[in-house]
Amino acid sequence: MKLITITIAFSLWLFAAMYAQAQEMDHDAQAAVEQLTELKEKIIQEEKDALFADVENINARLENEAITKEEAETLKQEAAERHALNIENRLAIIDNKVALLKRNGSVEEDEDSGMVIRIGSSGKNNENDNVLYIGPKDKKRKYDRRTTSDLVFAFGLNNVITEGESLQDSDFKVGGSRFAELGWAWKTRVFKNTNWLRVKYGVSFQFNGLKPTENRFYVDTGSETVLQEYPLNLDKSKFRMDNLVVPIHFEFGSSKKEEHDGYFRYNTENQIKVGLGGYAGINLGARQKLKFEEDGEDQKLKLKADYNTNNFIYGLSAYIGWQGVAVYAKYDLNTIFKNNLVDQRNVSLGLRFDMD
Repeated sequence: MKLITITIAFSLWLFAAMYAQAQEMDHDAQAAVEQLTELKEKIIQEEKDALFADVENINARLENEAITKEEAETLKQEAAERHALNIENRLAIIDNKVALLKRNGSVEEDEDSGMVIRIGSSGKNNENDNVLYIGPKDKKRKYDRRTTSDLVFAFGLNNVITEGESLQDSDFKVGGSRFAELGWAWKTRVFKNTNWLRVKYGVSFQFNGLKPTENRFYVDTGSETVLQEYPLNLDKSKFRMDNLVVPIHFEFGSSKKEEHDGYFRYNTENQIKVGLGGYAGINLGARQKLKFEEDGEDQKLKLKADYNTNNFIYGLSAYIGWQGVAVYAKYDLNTIFKNNLVDQRNVSLGLRFDMD
C-alpha cells in the first residue's frame, strides 16, 4: 500500500514538474478564459482607435474641402455604426468561445477560421505545441527545439553483488528479487548543428526488492545487518529499499534531420540509442514483508526500520535500445549497509521504457 501511495504521490509531482503540462485541465481552462477576457478589452480598444483614425481622416478631407460638412457628418455616423457593429460581433465570437471552453475544456476552430484555442498538445510533432495556446492557427512552430521530455518506466531483476562471491552464490532468489523505476527525464541536444550526442537527465523513484533464500530475513544486530533464519516456515520474505535519485546519461545515436516549413526537428525513430551515465540521490527508507503460518492462521508482518542502510545512493547505469524500449542495467557504488564487515552492493537488469 505504501508503494502505491509513493507512486501516486510521484505521479502527481510529475504533472507539477512539466511546466505548463503540469497544470490540471480546469486550471488551463480558467487561464484561457482570463486571456479571452483580456482579448475582449483589446478588441474594444482596437475598434475605438480605428474609429478615431477614420474621424481624423474625414476631418482632414473636410479641411481640404474634398467633402462638404454634411457629407463629413454622414461619414462619421457610418464609421461609428460600423465600428460599433464590429465590437458587437467580435465580442459575441469571444463570448461563444468562452462558453464552449467552460463547457468542454477546449475549443478547436474549423479550418477556415483564423483563430484557435487549444488546451493540450496535438498533432504529429506535439512536443512543439504549447499546452495553452490562443492565437492564429498558422502561427509558426519554434524553429529549433533542443530539449524534450518524457516519462521513464523500468522494471526487471534485482540482486546483490557480495564481496568475494559471485552471483551464482547469491543469498537472494534470482527470479523473485525485482526492481522498478518511475521517473521523468529531459533530453537536451548538446551541439547546435548535430544530434549525435544528447544529455538525458531527470528525477526517478527506484524500488529495489530482494528475496532471501533458505527461510531467512534481515536482522539489525546493532553492529551489522545480517541474514538470519526465521523460527517459522516463511511463505514469503522480502526486503525493499526505496530511493529518490537524479539520473544523468550521455545518450549516443544517429538521427535524421527533418526539414519542415519554417522549422526542423531531429527524428531518432528506428535508430539505436545508447546511454551511459549514473545517478545519485537519497534512501527514502527500507522495509521487510514476512508471510508465514502460525497455529493454522496466515500471518503477515510488515517491518520498517533503519536497518543500518546507507542514506546516500550513487551508482552507474547504462541502456541500449531501439524505439522506446531499451535493455537497462544499474549498479550501486555505495554499499547497501553502512557497517557490515562484508560489502554488498545492489545490481539490477531489466527493461526501460522512455515514453516520449
